Amino acid sequence: MRRLPFADREQAVAAMTTALAEVERGGVLLLPTESYYGLGADPRRATAVERIHTLKARPGGLGLPVLCADWEQLESLVVVPEAYRARLSRAWPAPLTVVLPSRVPSAAACAATLAVRIPDHSLLRALLYRVGPLTGTSANRHEGPPCTDVDQALGSLDGAPDLVLDAGATAGGEPSTLVDLTAPEPRVLRRGAWTWEAC
Repeated sequence: MRRLPFADREQAVAAMTTALAEVERGGVLLLPTESYYGLGADPRRATAVERIHTLKARPGGLGLPVLCADWEQLESLVVVPEAYRARLSRAWPAPLTVVLPSRVPSAAACAATLAVRIPDHSLLRALLYRVGPLTGTSANRHEGPPCTDVDQALGSLDGAPDLVLDAGATAGGEPSTLVDLTAPEPRVLRRGAWTWEAC
């Protein structure tokens, strides 16, 4: 396991070549988000997604959320209904994860749907521009508390990721709000840092 600083733009740029190499070989990254540390890997690679389930001691068959740098990346993975496009454009980047119909097969998907987000973390989005969309599940054991500290996250996992991007303490607070947009009406699956009704 390699550990690199990721607290400012210079450190993030320096880490990107290593991060890209790890993702391309199917590795798993421990990375910061706007709230907690998460586990990032290529959402198309079944072996990488399976490793994340193992690290989290998480039951198989559950989908993983995917983080995207921008709308172009996001729409390469999912279909955004026109009825929600303006609302999501106003919201993102934000701690708002939405479940949408999958456009392409993905190991991170659940059935024919995928949970996606454009995170409100500029260094993370810069990384996503370089390496492509990554899974963004919290870096902790299944049903355990999320972690704002790298060492706390590492201690909670069943094994080690391939690369740690250390940004120091993350902000914590509420997790991202999770909304299912695949039904006729929006369904809030988890209330969190973003108020769906207000966006």
